[in-house]
Amino acid sequence: MDIEEMQAIWSQIGQDLEKQKKITNTLVMKMTQERYTNKFSKLATYETLGAFICFITAVVILLNFNKLDTWYLVLCGALLTGYFITLPALVLKSLYAIKAIKIDVTSYAVTVKKYVKAKNKLMLVQQLGVCLNFVALLLVIPVFLKLFKNKDVFVTPNTIWYWLLPVLVIIMVFVSRWGYNCYKKITNSAENLLKELEDTEV
Repeated sequence: MDIEEMQAIWSQIGQDLEKQKKITNTLVMKMTQERYTNKFSKLATYETLGAFICFITAVVILLNFNKLDTWYLVLCGALLTGYFITLPALVLKSLYAIKAIKIDVTSYAVTVKKYVKAKNKLMLVQQLGVCLNFVALLLVIPVFLKLFKNKDVFVTPNTIWYWLLPVLVIIMVFVSRWGYNCYKKITNSAENLLKELEDTEV
């Protein structure tokens, strides 16, 4: 076997190895994309269901809006309706934006930049949601009492709310904290998954 034949063989081996490396990297990217998307799939399902319930609640308020017969109940009803429509829409938009990131179509640096931007937006919406949840809790009581019991809590306050409201606030604190920590855990996990790609970038 002469030198030219050996060079040809080594060249072929090199091409085969390069091709194998590209195939391996492509498979890694596809598997990582699937794992990345799956991390947000359960959240997306829960949030979509929650948004559906919120939208239905907003429709119920709007259909019975004429029962809110004072300016302050009208204001409470309008703010609560806005909450039930706007916040779920913002959450779904930011969640589906981060879920839709394609990690195999751009460079690692561009992908990470997109992810960090989407993550910050998602977490900001979550922080906003935590704050607005407490406001909504205060609005739900007068609006729903008027709609379903025809009682104005501002005119005839019930002593039950003096102990029930603090209990509801405490429950809301724990639920909001748990939900926010879930988002934090999942987004950090997805970020770590992206970091694993740094060494496999094509």
